[in-house]
Amino acid sequence: MINARTFLAVALVLSLPKLSAAADAKRGSVSGLFSPSNESIVVVAHRGCHDPAPKHGFGYAPENSLLALERCVTMGADMMETDVHMTADGYLVMIHDDTVERTTDGHGVISTMTLAEVRKLRLRQNLGGYAEPLTDEHVPTLDEMLKAAKGRITLNLDVKAPIYAEVVDAVLRAGATDLVTVKTRAGIASPALAAIAPFNKVLFVPVLNAKGSDLVAVAERQATGAKPVAFELPNMLSTDVPKIVAVERQHGIKLFSNTLGDGFCIGIGGDNDALKDPDAVWGWLYRNGISIFQTDRPEALLEFRSSQHK
Repeated sequence: MINARTFLAVALVLSLPKLSAAADAKRGSVSGLFSPSNESIVVVAHRGCHDPAPKHGFGYAPENSLLALERCVTMGADMMETDVHMTADGYLVMIHDDTVERTTDGHGVISTMTLAEVRKLRLRQNLGGYAEPLTDEHVPTLDEMLKAAKGRITLNLDVKAPIYAEVVDAVLRAGATDLVTVKTRAGIASPALAAIAPFNKVLFVPVLNAKGSDLVAVAERQATGAKPVAFELPNMLSTDVPKIVAVERQHGIKLFSNTLGDGFCIGIGGDNDALKDPDAVWGWLYRNGISIFQTDRPEALLEFRSSQHK
C-alpha cells in the first residue's frame, strides 16, 4: 500500500516540468552552465536547499546534507554550494563550521575527530542551533556528495581549511572534474591562480578580494593566462558593476554574486528584498551582466528565472 505521504511525494515529482535532454545535461555540467553561450540565470543553492519550498511541498532540511541535495535536484537548481572540512583521520566531510556544535547533537572540532566519531552525530534541521530539532540525516563525506550529485546537479565546493590538494584529488578520483567548481580568495597580490596547482586541475573560481585595492585590477590579473570559469564577486557598490562587467565581456568569464540576506551588491539588495520584488534585485543584476546567483531562496529564484526565460 502507498501511504498518503509517499503518494504526495510522487505526485509532486510527476508534476514538475520536464527538462529536455540538453537542459538536463547542462544541469550536471559546470562547463555547460558557465559557458558564455549559456544566457540563462544559473541558480546556486547556498548549502543546499535547506529552507522550505512550499510550492514543492518541502519543509526544512539540514544544511549541507544529502537530503538538501536531493531537494535541489527535484526543484531543478543548477548547483549546490557546499562546504568541506577534513577529519583527524583524513576523510573529507561536508560541514560549514570547524566545530560540530551548531549543526549536530555533538561537540568537538572536526579536525580532531575521526570519521567514525563524526558519523555518530545527527544533523539539526535547517541552519542548526540548539533550538532546531534533530533529524535522521548525518554528515556526508565528499565522496558521497560527489556520487549523489553526478549527472544530476553541479557542486560549488567551499574548502574551509588548507586542504585544496586533498579535495582536488578526491574530485579527480571520482572523475568529477566537470561536476564541481573549487574556489579560494584572490587579492591584488595573488598570482593568476587558475594556472597554479592544484587549481589548474579543476574548474576554478577565484573569490575576488578587493578590499583596499582596485576590483578591476584583481580581476584582470586573475584573467591572465589560464582563465577561471567565473569570478565570485565581493561586497561591492552597484555603481562598480559596469567596470567588472567590462572585464567579463573582454575575457568571457561569468560573474557570480551572492544574494544571501541583504545581498552583496550594495544599493540593489538581496534575497530578503527579492522575495518582495524579484525583478528589482535578481532582474537588475541579470540585466546588468551578472548571471550566477547564490541564494538561500532557490525556489523563488527558479520561479523568477522561469518567468524570464519562457
